[in-house]
Amino acid sequence: MNILDVRDLTIRTADGRVLVDRLSLTIDPGERLGLIGESGSGKSLTTLAVLGLLPDGMTATGSVELAGTQIVGAREKQLTDVRGRDAAIVFQEPLTALDPLMRVGKQIAEPLARRRGLKGAALKRAVTEALEQVRLPEPGRIARAFPHEISGGQRQRVALAMALACDPKLLIADEPTTALDVTVQSEMLDLLDTLVRERDMAVLFVSHDLAVVSKVTDRVLVMKDGHAVEEGDVREIVRAPREEYTRALVASARQLESALDLRSTR
Repeated sequence: MNILDVRDLTIRTADGRVLVDRLSLTIDPGERLGLIGESGSGKSLTTLAVLGLLPDGMTATGSVELAGTQIVGAREKQLTDVRGRDAAIVFQEPLTALDPLMRVGKQIAEPLARRRGLKGAALKRAVTEALEQVRLPEPGRIARAFPHEISGGQRQRVALAMALACDPKLLIADEPTTALDVTVQSEMLDLLDTLVRERDMAVLFVSHDLAVVSKVTDRVLVMKDGHAVEEGDVREIVRAPREEYTRALVASARQLESALDLRSTR
């Protein structure tokens, strides 16, 4: 069974404007799908619809089945059960995704306590292990810090630790490295790639950068103006794109071949 099965997803504004039009996609267990397109293509709205997190004033129709649960039209209780357990998301800017008034350790502890029932010393150990798994030095110090007291790269690793804490079946990564400098971006992509492979976790990776997507996905779906315009194996898309829009994305991406060659050596 697919981890994610999206059929004819359509997202509209309150005044009826269509932002995503009859989009369909599937992700199998352990598969990694890249969702790529320019700003405004509808890719981020699609990820929000998968978790029932569309902004007020937007509605979704069609079908979104996540690990067997129908998301479109689901009640908040059902959505709360799904989030963190079946799927979790890492957003582009962790400083806004994290609570600025709560220490990092407490933010990681919340899903661990809620989903896994941990408390006391066991909860503290699990928080430390979560920070260690994302290669953060001095996990005790990081756990006591507030988000603004650590670097952008460290905040994004914290966000990843929170997303992975309860071992979801699907990790959604929405432009998770865009706000980072090039060196930190590369380290973050390598870390994400390693962790999802170790856990055999499915991934929906969203980006405007085909070079980035090629490093961490097996298959890619290209979006333009709310529509899917091309889909296929990432290597085939990169080396022989069929659509003019995809060819433009390939032409604008940098270091594609080196990224693919790097993956082939792993």
